[in-house]
Amino acid sequence: QVQLVESGGGLVQAGGSLRLSCAASVRTFSRYGMGWFRQAPGKDREFVAAISWSGGGTWYADSVKGRFTISRDTAKNTVYLQMNSLKSEDTAVYYCAANSNEYTLLIRDAYEYWGQGTQVTVSS
Repeated sequence: QVQLVESGGGLVQAGGSLRLSCAASVRTFSRYGMGWFRQAPGKDREFVAAISWSGGGTWYADSVKGRFTISRDTAKNTVYLQMNSLKSEDTAVYYCAANSNEYTLLIRDAYEYWGQGTQVTVSS
């Protein structure tokens, strides 16, 4: 069983930055690819970014490419999402998720474990 706890959300002005963290309580953290997803009111949960087991591979949604950076610290069992140049359309609940299959990191429904989410609100 993998437990994921997100933190770092909050209210920020457009153009500002936030860094989200996701702490995983699992010994085999390095065996999971990790992803960030977000869900805005009335919309489906969508892919934001993913990172491979080793951290050597990263993927981003077109809407955040160049502004967001995903990274992981295996020693701390933590994955991060650095969000810069935030826009009002980035407002959503952000979820981290774990996936034991590296070949399906872009597929939302392939993720086995999910955190509870953290709210990010960007004011314009």
